[in-house]
Amino acid sequence: MEDIITFNTIKQYCDFNNNKALHPLVGIIDLSKAEPRQFTRFRYNFYVIFFKEIKCGDLRYGCNYYDYEEGTLVFLAPGQVIGENKPEYYQPKGFAMVFHPDFILGTSLGQRMQEYTFFNYEVNEALHLSIPERDMIKDVYAKVNHELEQLIDKHTKSLVISNIELFLNYCVRFYDRQFITRTNANQDIIARFEKLLNDYFHSDKAEKLGLPSVAYCAEQLFISPNYLGDMIKKETGKSPQEHIQLKLISIAKERIFDPSKSISEIAYELGFKYPQHFSKMFKKVTGTTPNDYRFMN
Repeated sequence: MEDIITFNTIKQYCDFNNNKALHPLVGIIDLSKAEPRQFTRFRYNFYVIFFKEIKCGDLRYGCNYYDYEEGTLVFLAPGQVIGENKPEYYQPKGFAMVFHPDFILGTSLGQRMQEYTFFNYEVNEALHLSIPERDMIKDVYAKVNHELEQLIDKHTKSLVISNIELFLNYCVRFYDRQFITRTNANQDIIARFEKLLNDYFHSDKAEKLGLPSVAYCAEQLFISPNYLGDMIKKETGKSPQEHIQLKLISIAKERIFDPSKSISEIAYELGFKYPQHFSKMFKKVTGTTPNDYRFMN
């Protein structure tokens, strides 16, 4: 079994990196204080945001590799595993903002966390910052750390959470900028997504495997489902699920013209377990049933 070091508490991670734990549920970790260590797989049972200012080696996340560049943010949700077991040693650099899910429980931030979809991106979909963006991020890190260095009082939690929320909202803006500046790369993904759907529905995969899911498409494109969803939505205004549905209906319309096939046969070929589900979706999208559409044309 592969060795994985698991951190369940903020204090464990602070101690591991030779940092003082200023609060049991939140912290800013200066990774340069850590001793040189061997490349290892880590699991964090809390939120982690790595801010890397220099290159510091390869990380493996899932099946992908990612080489940290200067001014990069990597987001991890609780339970995610990052890194790789290798014999070489390296000196950690940069900072990490860490906060436990319990810290934001019952707060507005806790209720909004699912909106920050980049916590479920792959590491190679990290956020690359411009110099002004780096300065802004450093400023928020400094404010959170300054607040934690004060004596904890009734205002500490709300002020720290406000700064974390501000930080994440800036990251939403920065990711929007990154999607825009990487339009060529995004268009390539969209083209490959379109080809993937075409190949899927024009083969026997739909009949054998069922309707393609967003997760399946993302896996075939070597990106995370959340990144695919956010990128496609920003580029086209439609979600990947809507694209899959529209592609399915487009191909269904072509096949309905073939009088040798029944509507049920077409439904099974397209990956539906029950023909009535196909008819329901077709009518919802087109305003008419497959049978009526066949005789209208």
